[in-house]
Amino acid sequence: MRQAGLIAGAAVAALIAAGGITYAVAEDGGSSSSLPAADSADAGFARDMAVHHQQAVEMSYIVRDRTKDTDVRRLAYDIAQTQANQRGMLLGWLDLWGLPKVSADPPMTWMGMGDMASGKDGSLMPGMATNTEMKKLGELSGKQAEVFYLQLMTDHHKGGIHMAEGCVAKCSVDVEKRLAQGMVDAQQSEIQLMGDMLKERGAKARS
Repeated sequence: MRQAGLIAGAAVAALIAAGGITYAVAEDGGSSSSLPAADSADAGFARDMAVHHQQAVEMSYIVRDRTKDTDVRRLAYDIAQTQANQRGMLLGWLDLWGLPKVSADPPMTWMGMGDMASGKDGSLMPGMATNTEMKKLGELSGKQAEVFYLQLMTDHHKGGIHMAEGCVAKCSVDVEKRLAQGMVDAQQSEIQLMGDMLKERGAKARS
């Protein structure tokens, strides 16, 4: 699909442009007083989105083994590579800030939603698939796997956009806010693409 290639190209360009982000954050944090605190939105977003992204990477590699469809495999590869790279940046910032990669607080606490994340059946944050859904994805094949992956990833992106918008509103580190806005823009485009791909397969998003 041409559109998938364009989105992938945009994602790669964004990552290249963000190549100096880690170093920029290190420079911004030249004095200890300017570093984000462990309970800040900056740290909370970095921790939570790293976990959120990891599941997207896992889902994408699962579906690549369950279908031979070129378009779905290409989209899955693009999502896996983009989100794995972004996850690395988020965890790298936590290292630079000298902050832990895990927290005793519930997920989404930094957004004031710590009491809403139930963690039921492994779904720790908005849009995340349950353990049951992940198992099912690994058991399907062909068109069924394609449709289920596209539905799961659409939900996943919607949850990710909600979190990224929260960082845009609440985070204080400019480069992190810019990365979050880039996530919003890219994932909105991918949701539209996945909607078209679902329609081609006689299906639609779950919500």
